[in-house]
Amino acid sequence: MKVAFTTSGETLDAPMDRRFGRAPKFLVYDTSAGNFEIVDNVQNLNAPQGAGIQAAQAVSRSGASSLVTGHCGPKAFKVLQAAGVAIYTTDAPTVAEALDRFRAGSLSRAQSADVEGHWV
Repeated sequence: MKVAFTTSGETLDAPMDRRFGRAPKFLVYDTSAGNFEIVDNVQNLNAPQGAGIQAAQAVSRSGASSLVTGHCGPKAFKVLQAAGVAIYTTDAPTVAEALDRFRAGSLSRAQSADVEGHWV
């Protein structure tokens, strides 16, 4: 299973980014293989609109079936939900800590967006 994490770095020790649509990168971890790839999201950092939707499409294209992030807006939530991507929110400081929490089953699945659109 592939799990996407919002981050600004390129390692498991990188900090989590609490934003979804405007996170600079996604670390997509393959729990079966034990490796990961980085998906760049820099095109959405300064997008005037549509950042969440485009980011959701990128996560879906990565093959991730789950997303772990700090917050998710309504449009991104709708796109992710339609793509069958489960969304989990966390306050973990690093990707490694968020991954540990995900594996332990201690993250709650989001049932709706938890921020308004255009949240920065």
